Amino acid sequence: MEKEQAKEQLEQDLSSRASEARIVRKVVFYVISFLLLFFAITIFFGYSYVKSALGPVDEDSEEQIEVEIPLGSTSTDIANILEEHGLIKDARIFRFYIKFKNEVNFQAGQYTLSPSMTLAETVKELQTGKLIEEPIFRITIPEGKTLEEIAQLFSKKLSFSPEEFIETADDEIFVKQLIESYPNLLSEEILNDDIYHPLEGYLFAATYDIFDEAMTPEAVITMMVEKTNELIEQRMDEIEASDFSVHEILTLASIIEREAKFSEDRPKVSQVYLNRLKKNMKLQSDITAFYGLPHKAVVTYEDLEVKTPYNTYIINGLPVGPISSPSIESIDAVLHPEGEDFTKLYYFSRPSGETFYSDTLEEHNAIKEQYRHEWYELENESKN
Repeated sequence: MEKEQAKEQLEQDLSSRASEARIVRKVVFYVISFLLLFFAITIFFGYSYVKSALGPVDEDSEEQIEVEIPLGSTSTDIANILEEHGLIKDARIFRFYIKFKNEVNFQAGQYTLSPSMTLAETVKELQTGKLIEEPIFRITIPEGKTLEEIAQLFSKKLSFSPEEFIETADDEIFVKQLIESYPNLLSEEILNDDIYHPLEGYLFAATYDIFDEAMTPEAVITMMVEKTNELIEQRMDEIEASDFSVHEILTLASIIEREAKFSEDRPKVSQVYLNRLKKNMKLQSDITAFYGLPHKAVVTYEDLEVKTPYNTYIINGLPVGPISSPSIESIDAVLHPEGEDFTKLYYFSRPSGETFYSDTLEEHNAIKEQYRHEWYELENESKN
């Protein structure tokens, strides 16, 4: 009797567990089905929204809208202007589109656009505009210039002093605003107390057309940072695949810019520094010992012993930040060095730009001994 009762109880327990299992399976099935349906609906509506945003605001519209893109406008500024005039549906989609398509070179000017134009047609039109007026000044910033040298060049034409430019560039509140506006380019690294100028290396060297002689230091600096940001964003995939941050890339590129005169040498000099970093050797770049000191052509032993966060004869690894504004060639040399088969650890450049590469310190010193006098002669000429 007891065995029959136990058997009956066991059967009831098994039946109850089976029932509970069926209920759990149903709950899991409904939850998964709901989530899949939710994701499907989200993807569908997201796709539909983006597709709609890429199309015309009103494909049947015959309205012609006059819109002005001011000089110095960023991609965000342009997107907001177009959305405000009813020429695009969503400023965010516009920004994502031009970033995905790598669309650049928008031209300031006066445009006649229509709500019947697709986003792609609008972008194309904005790249073919004519400038409203001729520039008042055309200011060229050579590659390899420091922030202080850049301040001097702009102040010769515009209505602010070099000191005002530098003071603005070093203003922490202004710098933090730029970090917020350009997060892919600028980071908290530039606020390191050891850095002489937070924006050193971030002001792109190029020729700038100036249309307002009352242009402020803030406007000039933002214009230059915007240009650097555009070029860095075009290379984000390569940067993320590298072993360096944007700040480190600009730092190394700024050294290469000053150390290598010719394009063909930059990947080689880059590889020399990478080889030294891998072997935990000091970079020992003369130009980093000069940074912050009066300009000279020849480094002395006293210069090499000056303790700064930039002097790579003293510190290990890279300097705390860039020492000048590098060219795009030098930036690309960091991202695409000569290659690991190029195992040289030393180089020496003549004033002419001719560069010799060595495997050993003995070989390097022999080359330096042979040509070092040329640098002394150059320094003497500059003094006379």
